[in-house]
Amino acid sequence: MKKIKLLLGILAVVFLGACEGPEGIPGPPGRDGRDGQDGINITGQVIEIEGTFAPENDYSIFFEFPQNVEVLESDVVLVYLLFEQVDDPNGGAPIDVWRLLPQTRIIEQGLLQYNYDHTFLNVAIFLESDFDLGLLLPGDTDDQVFRIAVVPAEFSTDSSIDTSNLDEVMNAMEFDPQNINKILVD
Repeated sequence: MKKIKLLLGILAVVFLGACEGPEGIPGPPGRDGRDGQDGINITGQVIEIEGTFAPENDYSIFFEFPQNVEVLESDVVLVYLLFEQVDDPNGGAPIDVWRLLPQTRIIEQGLLQYNYDHTFLNVAIFLESDFDLGLLLPGDTDDQVFRIAVVPAEFSTDSSIDTSNLDEVMNAMEFDPQNINKILVD
């Protein structure tokens, strides 16, 4: 009998403890806090650089981001090579063809790859090959043009944006091609 009373007592505590009573009267609303500063709209940037790969620079082009270009550690940095220019079918100026790095080419000497790495401070673009880079022709090394796109992290996770297409990336960032900084790298 004592066991049944104990069991009923435990059950009553569990069930009664789980019940909620009537809601009380809501209190007066609290004070509004101070308005904060407006946030900034972080957009991507595109910079065009031109440089030459040579033995003196170990077949690499080093570019340090200028002070007016803010690159966050979470940003994505994409580098595109001006691969060629094609005729405009409407008779206008030639159309630039940009290719996302790394870019591998099969040339007479062997395999040549344009590649890069970056930090939030700089970008290093370099050549890799399975042959002596001293055998390269000037068309593969001299006056090479690259566009560096600094893309906010939110854009890089959007699967609807084809990051291999520079025009699509610039459109997604609403970046005007007229605003591209062009820099000659020594």
